[in-house]
Amino acid sequence: MDYSDGTALAALAVVGFLTFLLGVAVYVVTAYFLMKIFDKAGVQGRWRAWVPIYNFMVFSKLGDLSPWLVLIAGGAAVVLFWVPGLGTILGLAMHIIALLAAWRVGLKLQKEAVWVILYFFLSPVWLGINAFDKSRWNLNVPAAPWAGNAFLSDTTTWAGIPSQAPAGGYPANPVTAPGYVTPPPAAPATPPAASTTPPAAPAAPETPAAPEPPAAPEPPTTEPPTAPEPPTTEPPTAPEPPRT
Repeated sequence: MDYSDGTALAALAVVGFLTFLLGVAVYVVTAYFLMKIFDKAGVQGRWRAWVPIYNFMVFSKLGDLSPWLVLIAGGAAVVLFWVPGLGTILGLAMHIIALLAAWRVGLKLQKEAVWVILYFFLSPVWLGINAFDKSRWNLNVPAAPWAGNAFLSDTTTWAGIPSQAPAGGYPANPVTAPGYVTPPPAAPATPPAASTTPPAAPAAPETPAAPEPPAAPEPPTTEPPTAPEPPTTEPPTAPEPPRT
């Protein structure tokens, strides 16, 4: 073994250790978010969120799916991972089960079905939002489409995990009810009826009034200047003759 081989092994060990730490961090964060969601659902015992495989069995049970589906698919994926292609198929089945459970859990936390897209790409983000938002657990949602399937639906009863069937029964869902027929599209709006009264003839234009002649200019109101007054001083007297 030369120096380059030792360097490659050391780098591989570092990458493996960092990957292990990242996996542990993701698991801890995911388990913590599951614990908060279980609290909203009224699940007793926070330890359930920290047990691998079992925590997602509880999650699928809250999502109206049989928890044994997770155990069967997960166990088969671990045992048969070495079979080419089979491990991938079982892993995909696990992901589909998680998506269906997330859809049902999201409905009970007042989330629309479109939120499943976020779970598909970033499941920890989906779990974090539902764990810490102000939504409340609500069982009054329509029954799951697989409610009548004995293999997919949840029929188990576990102590500490509330039953997900509403006390008064599931609300009616006409889309999944037997004999449901999609209503035809609505007819287009009826156009307004045409008016039978002919339009009135336009009024004749009025003859414009003749313009008034301009007013004659007024004479100036200024008075003519007055004649100057005669001087009031007397003329000088003639000088007296000299005396001899």
